[in-house]
Amino acid sequence: MNEHTLKGEWNQMKGAVKQKWAELTDDDLTHIEGSRDKLVGRVQERYGHAKDHAEREVDEWRRHNNY
Repeated sequence: MNEHTLKGEWNQMKGAVKQKWAELTDDDLTHIEGSRDKLVGRVQERYGHAKDHAEREVDEWRRHNNY
């Protein structure tokens, strides 16, 4: 899935993102706007993960959920 498709389906995905990363706020979700890089950054920030760990976590979540 490409970045454009992720952004197009962002409204449907917000609930699934919130389930996976409950520490993300509604403001975080609004800021992310479906951007993989922004999601990685917020996961990194909220959970204290290294960037490569956050990227792997987001990519694994996307593969698992077909996003």
